[in-house]
Amino acid sequence: MRLYNYFRSSASFRVRIALALKGLAYDYVPVHLVREEHLAPGYAELSPSRLVPLLVDGDARIGQSLAIIEYLDEQHPEPPLMPADALGRARVRALALDVACEIHPLNNTRVLRYLTRELGHDEAARNAWYRHWVEDGLAAIERQLVHPATGRFCHGDTPTLADCVLVPQIFNARRFECQLDHVPAVMRVFEECMRLPAFDGAQPNRCPDAA
Repeated sequence: MRLYNYFRSSASFRVRIALALKGLAYDYVPVHLVREEHLAPGYAELSPSRLVPLLVDGDARIGQSLAIIEYLDEQHPEPPLMPADALGRARVRALALDVACEIHPLNNTRVLRYLTRELGHDEAARNAWYRHWVEDGLAAIERQLVHPATGRFCHGDTPTLADCVLVPQIFNARRFECQLDHVPAVMRVFEECMRLPAFDGAQPNRCPDAA
C-alpha cells in the first residue's frame, strides 16, 4: 500500500492513525500542499480530485479519508474501527462527519488561501474565521459526548473512526490557538487517544516530510 499525504493535512493524519491502529505497513509518499504539489500533472493523474490523502492498494485508488478508513476496516477487520451494531455505527459516523463535513471544510488550506488571496482578508481576519468555526463545531461534538455510549473514547472503550477524525482537529485547533476550555469531554477523549502509540506516532511532527 502507498499513502499519498501531507504531514499537516488533518485528513491525511486520520488515515495514518487508522493504519497504525490496524498495524498495517505502507509506503509514505509526501505531497506538499503549500508548494501546490497536488496540482502537478503527475499527481493529478493519480487523484482526479487533486486532494490528499490518496491510498493506492494494488489496483485500487481511494480518495477521501473516511472512505479510505472504512475500506481499511472492511479489508482488515481487526481491530474494528466501527461498532458491531447499526445504531453504534450511525453514532460514530455522525461524530466523524461533524468534524469532516461541518468543521474541516471551512478551514482547510484552499479555503484559507482563498480568504487571503482572492477576498483580501489579512491574517488576523483569516484566523478569526478559523477559530470561530472550530470552536463552534467542537461545541457540537461536546454536546454529543454527553451520552451513555461515550466511554474512554468517543464511542465505548476502544478507538473508532470518530476518534481518528477528532484527534487531528484538536491538533489544528491548538496550532491556531483556538479556545478549548468549553469542551472538557472532547479534550478528555483527546488525551485518552494520545496515550496510545498509534495516535502519538501518527502525529504531524513524526512524519518524514515534517518541516
